Amino acid sequence: MEKSIFEPGNKFRFNESVDYSTDGIVSKRVLDRTVGNVTLFAFDKGQRLSEHSAPFDAMLQVVEGNGEVIINKVSHQLGTGETIIMPANIPHAVNAIEKFKMVLTMIKG
Repeated sequence: MEKSIFEPGNKFRFNESVDYSTDGIVSKRVLDRTVGNVTLFAFDKGQRLSEHSAPFDAMLQVVEGNGEVIINKVSHQLGTGETIIMPANIPHAVNAIEKFKMVLTMIKG
C-alpha cells in the first residue's frame, strides 16, 4: 500500500520536522511508495549507521549540521545544503560528526 506519512498539500521544513534524541537516531518516513521512499533522519553527535549496501541508488541531503558519509571506504564530509549519491550495491556508512539532520531518497530500479 502506498502512503505518505507527511500530509500532502501542507508545506513544511525538513529541519523543523524531526527532533533529536539524546544518544539516538530518529527517523520519519516522508513518503513511502512502491518505487522508493523519502526518509528524514536526526542523528545525535556520535551516532552512526554501520556499513551496509542497498540494491538501489540513494541520495543523501544534509539539512542541518555536519556528517560523514563513507562510500566504498572513501570518507566524505557533508554540511548543511550538501548532497551526495550513494550508488547501488556499494558499501556505505553514515557517521554524525555533530548533531545533524538528513533526508534520504531511495529510488528502486
